[in-house]
Amino acid sequence: MVRGLFWILAAVLLGGIVHLSTVLAMPQAAKQDAYSRLAQLTPVNAMMPLATTKAGAEIMPFMDPAFAAAVCRYDLSDGPLKLITPVSQAYTSVTFYTRRSVAFYAINDRAAGRRTIELDLMTAAQHAQVPEDEEVTAADRLIIESPTTMGLIVLRALAPEPGLMPMARQALAAATCRIQSQ
Repeated sequence: MVRGLFWILAAVLLGGIVHLSTVLAMPQAAKQDAYSRLAQLTPVNAMMPLATTKAGAEIMPFMDPAFAAAVCRYDLSDGPLKLITPVSQAYTSVTFYTRRSVAFYAINDRAAGRRTIELDLMTAAQHAQVPEDEEVTAADRLIIESPTTMGLIVLRALAPEPGLMPMARQALAAATCRIQSQ
């Protein structure tokens, strides 16, 4: 009896280890992750609006049709990136992802407190080279440190009613994402 319970417990434990290992390995094994899908459609270090989502034909999974979306595929090898986006009438969010789709920073229009979201994205090494300017405060210049040199910036603007979708798309169309000039 005890021997049978031992084997059942061992089997359940082994099954749990295999399951957990598989779940943790899937993001590294996936060949069609968001970055790979968007690499075919978007240029590097430039903002690109995404097409309207249709059921079953989404570029990225779980896209909400009430949101207009734009993407900037970034590469910080050539220097820090400057992101400027006006906020939409209803709600705007900016989310930063690594190359492996790990979200490392997000901000929305309410947290920004302005009519535009303006920030600098750079690696830790690039941030260390930024000179300390006494006249520029942390409130004036938002600096985000990216854990990787490549990744995605996803902008989303809410259209609370279908008739307001052009306004949300217009707000995202004015967004810029480019390497900073020295």
